[in-house]
Amino acid sequence: MALTNALFAGLSGMDVSQIRLNVVGNNIANANTVAFKATRVAIKPQFYVTDSAGSQPQGDSGGTNPIQRGLGASMASLDRNFAQGTIESTGRNTDLALDGDGFFIVKAGETRYTRDGTFRLNSANQLVTSAGYYVQGYTVDANFNLVTTQLSNLTIPLGTAVVAQATSAAALEGNLDASGQPATGASILNSQALTTTSLNAPTELTLLTDLASADNPTEALFAAGDAFTLSARKGGRNLPSASFTVGSTSTLGDLMTFLRQALGINTSVPDDNNPTTPAPGVSIVADPANPTTARLVITGNTGAGNALSLPPGSFVSSAGASPLAFADGTDADGISSDPTGASAYSSFVVYDSLGAPVTLAVTSVLESTSATGSRWRFYVELPSATGADRAVGTGTLTFDSYGRLVASTGTTVAIPRTGTGAASPLTISLDFSRITALASDGSTMVMTSQDGTPPGSLTGFSVGTDGIITGTFSNGATRTLGRIAIATFSNVQGLMDRGGNMFVEGANSGPAVIGVPGELGAGRIVAGALENSNVDLSEEFINLIIASTGFTAASRVISASDQLLNELLNTSR
Repeated sequence: MALTNALFAGLSGMDVSQIRLNVVGNNIANANTVAFKATRVAIKPQFYVTDSAGSQPQGDSGGTNPIQRGLGASMASLDRNFAQGTIESTGRNTDLALDGDGFFIVKAGETRYTRDGTFRLNSANQLVTSAGYYVQGYTVDANFNLVTTQLSNLTIPLGTAVVAQATSAAALEGNLDASGQPATGASILNSQALTTTSLNAPTELTLLTDLASADNPTEALFAAGDAFTLSARKGGRNLPSASFTVGSTSTLGDLMTFLRQALGINTSVPDDNNPTTPAPGVSIVADPANPTTARLVITGNTGAGNALSLPPGSFVSSAGASPLAFADGTDADGISSDPTGASAYSSFVVYDSLGAPVTLAVTSVLESTSATGSRWRFYVELPSATGADRAVGTGTLTFDSYGRLVASTGTTVAIPRTGTGAASPLTISLDFSRITALASDGSTMVMTSQDGTPPGSLTGFSVGTDGIITGTFSNGATRTLGRIAIATFSNVQGLMDRGGNMFVEGANSGPAVIGVPGELGAGRIVAGALENSNVDLSEEFINLIIASTGFTAASRVISASDQLLNELLNTSR
């Protein structure tokens, strides 16, 4: 009967009002929950009883409308509002907010999705949620290149990761004195007259144990096992000491190679066909007056910056013996020692792939001047090289008549690192573009920048808007440590809420589309911030009033129906 229908209609009104009150209460309770998304209730009418379906106009009748009586209300749906919440700065670099669509991907057995970016680092330096879920993203390989083939737990190894960076480029600045004297001469050092114990002129194949001084040919200058130290000067600077040990098969050629390498004499300088410019290197020059003797001739590179000096006692054994004595002299062409010419010297430190410091020296020498400008030659040396050639490169710098660099050669040098464990060779590009060649009182040249670093540990990190995690090391280097992944869905309303601000895929959400911030519709990341709840308290208070009023009104329908039923029952007494 109608009164019974009214009772159930009122009851349904109370039911939907209670559901609405529950939703409003949950929204208000989470008004301060990070990244919480408010929910609303959609209400629909229940079944209708059709008393008349209505009729069409015909003849004398204008037609009638349907007659239907409703049986109350029911819940149609619970819709979550995924609108963006306000973003509040926190200053914590592990706090992350999403500005736009998408969800962070977290995992602890089951893969879940969240907008709550309240992350932290655990004891293993892994990025996790406050509930211990691992934040997912793309990690890097041993060379800090992103590996985007699969999602992994993100690790930020503070204090434990150590990196070094090999120098690949170094820039020099300064001014080379274009008014200086061009270098045409070099150091030419002659040894005493030498012979062999068998009174023959020495050659490169002569055993050192057979080499003797012409003044005392019966006594060999060297014995197997003798250890010698070379202490020389170059350009007025002390060169690092170099050691040479005489073996039973060591030849004069071996000693010549040692002297050339230890003195850093660069023999790859192109021949300019100038008869007054000596060819650099170490040679044996026969004595035309005595076919049984010869002398060692050390010829350095041109310029005052390459001037060689081997004073008495420069080549001495551990027992204090000095078998060879060198003094200024002439070469095979009769050219005299004349190490003059405008020069500039610079020494600086670069780093190999292991972060070990390597000292390089660059000496620039004025080769020539003309109406169109000047040309300088630079020599690159490795002063600390032991058992290897200290000369590692040479090239030219050509300047115009305004002192501007217009051309350069040989600016890429390869430094051998064999036996050090580092990548070999260490290839460095020298940038001379900031060098000028103007008239001045002298020449200066300094290294102003290089991109290598010594070993350094990870001291901090930051997260970019694109989700890339960049680590900062104590040596100033930066490296990519990973990238945070973002998931989007075609229907976010279809996600299932697992509680704790976590969602999982639902039957109607569509599969997760995995991407990175700023791509495939995903929002960008704001680091050091959190997204606030999007609950509008003023709206919720209004909904609270509406729901409570609806509940009260529905209860009145029930009480009114009850009174009418009592009246009906009383009529039969």
